[in-house]
Amino acid sequence: MKESIYLDTSVVSYHTSRPSRDIIVLAHQEITRQWWHRAVERYDVFISEVVIEEASFGDPEAAKRRLEELIDFPHLELDNKVEEIAKIYMERLDIPEKSFRDAAHLALASTHNIDYLVTWNCTHLANGEVIKRLVMINNSLGIHTPIICTTEELMEV
Repeated sequence: MKESIYLDTSVVSYHTSRPSRDIIVLAHQEITRQWWHRAVERYDVFISEVVIEEASFGDPEAAKRRLEELIDFPHLELDNKVEEIAKIYMERLDIPEKSFRDAAHLALASTHNIDYLVTWNCTHLANGEVIKRLVMINNSLGIHTPIICTTEELMEV
């Protein structure tokens, strides 16, 4: 059985975007492009309606590229439990209202027992302080905590 991945929108954005002039972002884009096809073969990859919604934002051509890459991935259900957990995360992880989708990504991966949440969002997701608090919250709720990492951290060795 393959391990599972939940992709947040930042990963598909880095995979499909035009090369950045910022050398750090450019490196993240290239790492993501190298990782993408191997990951699809190695893992069971999931997304959600939240990812589809976010991927639809912005430049229409860029959105089209993102959505085309996501079309074949199965969606995790955004049910009442996910919504309840996301609200808890908003409060206890101090996620601002404008970033409520970040809480939804965490709740989706946690409640659906996904092995890895893969992201380039190092503010609200792949952040050591957030992860530490998330583990404590999930332990108190009796739910799973996925490993939250970037594509670089999930490269094959």
